[in-house]
Amino acid sequence: MKSSIPTTKTALLLAGLLTLPAAHAEQLPLWEAGLGVATISLPNYRGADESGTYVLPAPYFVYRGDFFKADRDGIRSVFFESERVEVNISLNATLPVDSKDNPARRGMSDLKPTIELGPTASFTLWRTPGDKVKLDLRTPVRAAITIESSPKTIGWVFSPNLNLDIKDPAGLAGWNLGMLAGPLFQSRKYNDYFYSVGAADATAARPAYSAPGGYAGSQFTMAMSKRFPRYWVGGFLRYDTLGGAAFEDSSLVRKRSAVSAGVAVAWVFGESSTRVEAD
Repeated sequence: MKSSIPTTKTALLLAGLLTLPAAHAEQLPLWEAGLGVATISLPNYRGADESGTYVLPAPYFVYRGDFFKADRDGIRSVFFESERVEVNISLNATLPVDSKDNPARRGMSDLKPTIELGPTASFTLWRTPGDKVKLDLRTPVRAAITIESSPKTIGWVFSPNLNLDIKDPAGLAGWNLGMLAGPLFQSRKYNDYFYSVGAADATAARPAYSAPGGYAGSQFTMAMSKRFPRYWVGGFLRYDTLGGAAFEDSSLVRKRSAVSAGVAVAWVFGESSTRVEAD
């Protein structure tokens, strides 16, 4: 299950928040494809007191190649893989924010959607026979880039986390449960983009503020999913806290904790005739 901050209005959001199906080691299609719909409720940005509910298309895509993979661990390019260690390139993204619709940011520039891309080293700490239960330490470091006509780099995010995957939890055959917890650390430039207030934007209720880099709170995410013969269902619940964050004194931080949730259903309409061994 990937750690992520809420993502763009398409596959990136779902790849970050919903767990794609796990499978026992067996011969499975090289790829599977489908399409569905998701409903997701989340804050405008971390620390916002305004939230939104989005009904989004939910592309379903699984690819079990040697180098490129799209599966329960997200979308990534694998550079090194052993029994205990995997190094890959992974991605995440954030939603745009229209500042006129957010009282804390009204009069400020809109927040552009961003894409985050970078390396992740994953270390298997413990597993049971058949990988029914698996505990990993993951260390993603991603650079963030705005999605606009002239993209800009806005710093980096480091989000080490412990990830626990459980197949058939509590005897629920075919279901997959994932739980993830860990802190976030963000660069000064990244926090400046989301939480600084320039002199031109300062008001009596929104004083000028220069956001420092450093600790950026913690997240706990739980997700469940199941692949049925012709469709897939999944859902997630996330608790996010900014307590102790380097930028928590910014007037743009209106809430120091929040809960996000979502559900999705996707119909699987195609799969490869080529079979590969997959875990």
